[in-house]
Amino acid sequence: MDLAEDLLSVVDRVDFVFFPVAMDFKKEDVENLGNGEIDVCFINGAIRTSEEEEMARLLRAKSQILIAYGSCSCLGGIPGLANLFPREEILQFNYLDGPSVVNPDAIVPKEETKVPEGEVELPSFHDDVKTLAQTVEVDYFLPGCPPPVILLKGALEAILEGNLPEKGQVLAPDIALCDECPRKTSKPERLRIDSFRRPHEILADPETCLLAQGLLCLGPVTRGGCGAACVSGNMPCTGCLGPVSRVRDYGGKAVSAIASLLDAENEEEIVRLLGDIVDPPGTFYRYGLPASLLHKRILQ
Repeated sequence: MDLAEDLLSVVDRVDFVFFPVAMDFKKEDVENLGNGEIDVCFINGAIRTSEEEEMARLLRAKSQILIAYGSCSCLGGIPGLANLFPREEILQFNYLDGPSVVNPDAIVPKEETKVPEGEVELPSFHDDVKTLAQTVEVDYFLPGCPPPVILLKGALEAILEGNLPEKGQVLAPDIALCDECPRKTSKPERLRIDSFRRPHEILADPETCLLAQGLLCLGPVTRGGCGAACVSGNMPCTGCLGPVSRVRDYGGKAVSAIASLLDAENEEEIVRLLGDIVDPPGTFYRYGLPASLLHKRILQ
């Protein structure tokens, strides 16, 4: 749908067999297809429940090519930050302790509940959030929150023309965002940061490197391909396209890159500067905690 009017050129060349956000398909329609009968399937969203896992496995079996679509599917996404908390704590907050929750009977959903009409079943809530590739085999990855339209168009053209690269590839340029940033010429040769500021705390210069202004921009460690959309809107990159191929752990690389820019000579100055970064896990692993080497918080 993000293609806008360009969608018309796509629908002339494909048949949709499952498109639940736009057309009235049912799970049974997919089950009735033969294995591999779907040429290409895009799946968005991370995997947290038994229902999501079941659908991912079903669509994998029915599809020749499976593409992880968006940050949640590719990396775990913002929902993946739930891996910082144990399953029981999440349920406790959302159904009992949340400030807007009214639940005088302290009812927490159960997977199976008997009612006068019979037995009601709900999907199970897994212990952690997983990426699509941690659940089923994925052929290609199209990252972004949401994936940039230019990358989506490029992927569709490659599919329709039979020009897809070797399987396992990310369908986005393997370069850092800074390489396509319109402000790259304003970045100082020796960039040093003496304080971090949040976007609402300053009126950022629209022409100057955001890192040079003390805004925590993750462009140096984030894959390009979005046309620097956020930076062009005078907002720092938050890393939704994830890492380039040479990086094993996005958050670790981001921490290393930012730490190398600190204008600090001793431990006290380092602690002061890092104290300006609000919510480090949510900053450096905002989109990719499940895909990281950490994956989740381990509680002893």
